[in-house]
Amino acid sequence: MHSTVGEEPAVICDEVDLTYVETAPYRFVARSVLPVSPERLFDVWQSPEAWKKWVPVIKEVRWTSPLPPEVGSTRTVDMRGGISADEVFLAWTVGERMAFRFTEFSGSGISAFAEDYRVSDLGLGQSKVEWTMAMTPIGPSAKAFPLLRFAMGGGLNLTLRNLKRYLNSKEFKTNGI
Repeated sequence: MHSTVGEEPAVICDEVDLTYVETAPYRFVARSVLPVSPERLFDVWQSPEAWKKWVPVIKEVRWTSPLPPEVGSTRTVDMRGGISADEVFLAWTVGERMAFRFTEFSGSGISAFAEDYRVSDLGLGQSKVEWTMAMTPIGPSAKAFPLLRFAMGGGLNLTLRNLKRYLNSKEFKTNGI
C-alpha cells in the first residue's frame, strides 16, 4: 500500500464486497464475445503487460502479492494523469470470475470502486464476458456523475472493444500476451 502518490495523499476507499457491484449507486455494464477460451482470457488478465495494451488509461500494473492471483491478492495500477490505485481481489476463479475493489486511490471524487468480470465458455475457443464497473462518487463528482453516465458506459464498451481488438491482433497471436 502507499499513502502518497507524488505529492497527493491517497484516499482510503470504503471496504466493499462482491454484492457492491449489484448495489452501487453507479453501475456500468459491458458485454462481448471474445476470441479466446476463458482460461486464456485469465492468462491475459494476469499479465501486467497486457493491461496496457487494451486499457488506454493504464500506464503500469504491478502485482504486490505472489502469483497466481487468488482472493485477497493485491496489485497497484498506475494510470495517466498521475493517478494510482491499490486493489484487492474479491474473486479470482480461473475461467469464471475476476473481481477487485480499490483499497486506496490517489484521485478524488469516489469513496468506493469495484470491477467484476464474469466469463462464460462458449466453446470453440470463445468466451462471453460481462464487465461491471461500480462506484460511489462523492463531493463535486457526485453532482456531475449523472451527466457523465453516458460517457462512462460508452468508455467501458470502447475498452472492451479494445480488448477484443488486442486478442485478434498479430502481436497477441504471435507473442501470446
